[in-house]
Amino acid sequence: MLRMASKKLLGIPSPSPPLQTLQRLYHQNVIDHYNNPRNVGSFDKNDPNVGTGLVGAPACGDVMKLQIKIDEESGKIVDACFKTFGCGSAIASSSVATEWVKGKSMDEVLTIKNTEIAKHLSLPPVKLHCSMLAEDAIKAAVKDAEAKRGKMNGSSKAADA
Repeated sequence: MLRMASKKLLGIPSPSPPLQTLQRLYHQNVIDHYNNPRNVGSFDKNDPNVGTGLVGAPACGDVMKLQIKIDEESGKIVDACFKTFGCGSAIASSSVATEWVKGKSMDEVLTIKNTEIAKHLSLPPVKLHCSMLAEDAIKAAVKDAEAKRGKMNGSSKAADA
């Protein structure tokens, strides 16, 4: 290191160029959703109209909680929010997921694929697990909401009997 510095000071060219570090550049969509995340927060998990999906990736340490609020009458998702502990790509994937589920039925949101989220954000291959987490969180939230609705319908039928 000292030799390289002294050669530079004396103007002697180095035999080989110094190693360059590669800079990972994120797509503008990732940067936008990271700097301005949409729908951050949480709903009351005990609300019968709220479905909560909590998923994590032990390999990278990302944890994602995505919640959906369902309208009793229409069955459509009227609101969504998330809290994510993880990298910028995980936060951006969660933010996109909450935007995409609003206004759709629970069956419709199950068709959202991680590949669509990854494509929208232009995620590099090393970050694809973030979009997979978002898809898994959507599925887990829908499953939780359906389980709560089943209990509500089951308990109301028992009360009618």
